[in-house]
Amino acid sequence: MPPRDNPTARQARLGTELRKLREAAGATARQAAGLLSVDQAKISHIEAGRLGVSEERIRRLATFYSCDDDPLIDALCAIAREHRGQYWFDEYRGILAPGFLDIGELEHHAIALRSMQSMTLPGLFQTENYARALFSGVTPKLPAGEVEDRVEFRMKRAALLDRPNPPRFDAIIHEAALRMRFGGRDVAREQLEHLLKLSTRPSLSIRVIPFTSEDFIEVTQPVLYAHGVVPQLDTVQIDSAFGGRFLDADADLRKYRTLFEIAEKAALDPEGSRQIIHHIAREL
Repeated sequence: MPPRDNPTARQARLGTELRKLREAAGATARQAAGLLSVDQAKISHIEAGRLGVSEERIRRLATFYSCDDDPLIDALCAIAREHRGQYWFDEYRGILAPGFLDIGELEHHAIALRSMQSMTLPGLFQTENYARALFSGVTPKLPAGEVEDRVEFRMKRAALLDRPNPPRFDAIIHEAALRMRFGGRDVAREQLEHLLKLSTRPSLSIRVIPFTSEDFIEVTQPVLYAHGVVPQLDTVQIDSAFGGRFLDADADLRKYRTLFEIAEKAALDPEGSRQIIHHIAREL
């Protein structure tokens, strides 16, 4: 099978974790290739996510690397069993850019989510009209068909919140994001009313950082922290006008966990947050 041209973020993450295990063991790619009776280039492709790897080989490599973390190995084997076409977001391959699918994939497999937003609301919380207003303002301007594809995809992502056992979602939203009137007053009001309804769900926590907060928090871009089935698979996704980035280095994960702790201290409690959302909605 030829190497993949565009591995998904999750496929790439499997390779990254195998590389981390190899490096922690002090083993070389050549030694790993010798164990599996393959050439060294194949190990490089596996560790880059460009080639798949069987569960049996993952377990052989784990034993060779003296890794006895069974939950991690089981999680990596679960990723290896996945194939394109088995999840809802796969139907958008070739329609939307891979980065959109990677976000859907990240959310789908997370056991808990944390979000921090300063100018817009979390994608999973957005109404159809609000999302359409955002995508219609993209530069350069998108064709109408792609705007609708993106809106549809975003609405399908939100189905995650309606699962029988949805992942815990803790969102911290700056007051500035609540006061933005993307799409006009009616769209903004509809969005805030939707946010109020979501805030009553037991699996969600929505907390607002008010303008009166005196703490500076070093986050201006949307940040999503996805907790994996094991801590080693935690991932941070940062969004920007130039595309999204996925971070999984230990130092990055620690940094963003600390930023979330700082933001939580600056935010109002859930009830105070509902009151300020309600107040802003009434002003519209």
